[in-house]
Amino acid sequence: MSGSSDIIYEKQNPAFYALLIALILMAIGPIALMFVNSFKLDVDIISGTSGLLFMPTIQNYETALCDILWYELDHLDFCSLKFGGAFTNSLIIALISTFLTLVIGCMAAYALVRFRFMGRDTVSVTTLLVRMVPPAVLLVPVFGLWNNAFCIDKDSIIGEFIRDVFGGRGDVCLAGTHSGIILIYVAMNLPFVIWILQSFIVQVPRSLEEAARVDGATSFQVFYKVVLPLIKPGLAAAAIFTFRIAWNEYLLASALSDRNTKTVPILIVNNMSEFNVEWGVIMATGMLLAIPPIIFTLFASRQIITGMTAGAVKG
Repeated sequence: MSGSSDIIYEKQNPAFYALLIALILMAIGPIALMFVNSFKLDVDIISGTSGLLFMPTIQNYETALCDILWYELDHLDFCSLKFGGAFTNSLIIALISTFLTLVIGCMAAYALVRFRFMGRDTVSVTTLLVRMVPPAVLLVPVFGLWNNAFCIDKDSIIGEFIRDVFGGRGDVCLAGTHSGIILIYVAMNLPFVIWILQSFIVQVPRSLEEAARVDGATSFQVFYKVVLPLIKPGLAAAAIFTFRIAWNEYLLASALSDRNTKTVPILIVNNMSEFNVEWGVIMATGMLLAIPPIIFTLFASRQIITGMTAGAVKG
């Protein structure tokens, strides 16, 4: 009898590999196509005959970044794209809305899981039902509120001070400001963040919190020093979800922003007109738009992996 054990490999169905390859192509294909086309001239993209055999150029990226480049472009007489400003707006709105959503969401989720009060189950279910409302439904009422109800009169002391400091001639409203867009993004993403964090907080043993209270910790110390470190994977997953939505959202941002607060998705759409569509510049701007979410996702994914392996021990 042989001392070495025989290893039996189960043969997979060829359809499994075919499906796997199809899913990979569906996920990576559009990104690869956009990356390749970002180095093509419009004539090469429209003709569709060059394929992979073309002369690469960074002209599209130069056009997209014309407002922040330190040298003048020979092929461009006027820089109409303001990618630098739009990128800064997107970064401010996405980061602040993500931070506020996580702070409010984790505290609300902890309250719903640990505290007992009348209507707790109703509130928990309602938060998820609110997330099912499409953003398009919120567009008209939010636009009306942000332009009329939530305004500071221009003749008031506060309104006059804001106009003197930040400029403007009319009433000071939430529409056209970073705060207005951030507020609606927080309200839109908060229900899902509360719902997903509840499932992580439930898994935290109550004995750990009780032991911290016995040692003299207050409720806030228990929450910040005991609960939060144990739900890092949940916080990372919620952060990825919230950041990507705030970064890529177009519909609400297009209605609530002005020329000083428009984000990158709005900039890409505005680059298309009835008579001319600069496909190369759109592809290059799309690639630049995809970089921050990828970096943010990779950074947050490390927290998910760290949390999943924190309890692993070597046998």
